[in-house]
Amino acid sequence: MRKILILNGTQPYEFAPGRLNAAFVERAKAALEAQGHEVRLVTVAEGYDVEAEIENHVWADTVILQFPVNWMGVPWSFKKYMDEVYTAGMDGRLATGDGRTADAPTANYGMGGALEGRRHLLSVTFNAPKEAFGDPDEPFFEGMSVDDLLRPVHLTAKFLGLEPLPGFAAFDVMKNPTVEADFARFDAHLAQVFAESADVAA
Repeated sequence: MRKILILNGTQPYEFAPGRLNAAFVERAKAALEAQGHEVRLVTVAEGYDVEAEIENHVWADTVILQFPVNWMGVPWSFKKYMDEVYTAGMDGRLATGDGRTADAPTANYGMGGALEGRRHLLSVTFNAPKEAFGDPDEPFFEGMSVDDLLRPVHLTAKFLGLEPLPGFAAFDVMKNPTVEADFARFDAHLAQVFAESADVAA
């Protein structure tokens, strides 16, 4: 059994209230609990307590970050959550400073994470189509992958010691949604990833 923290990082707007990301979160919670995992769910935009969120991260062995990609990154309220929670946790609970020491002041920056041996999974929604990624002839992303674009989020997790699990993305969710197909892919992705991570943990 794994201890899984799911963070819903959606920032609701009138034109995008966050129903799709909430549906992914609830779907993940139900599926993972059915597999016997213990799950905690936090909806960032509804408010949070910094100390409780540090404890949630210490408790979890896996953190799922679910969010819509806004302006090539996380929504502002989710970034605020990270700024507040992760900075407070740099007292040794989530990280021991930035990883450098007095004996080696220029080495190992970012390697002070206290959550080593634990994992994170990014599950995101895009207005961009899938075809915008991985194609050098596409002029905007110029061949970048989803993970390339979200590298800062992965690095934030790495700063805490978390290692990446294979992520999930739903594309073109506003102009050309394929919700049922996305849900089916998501269910299969979770089943595969957490079966594999259970084998590793065993």
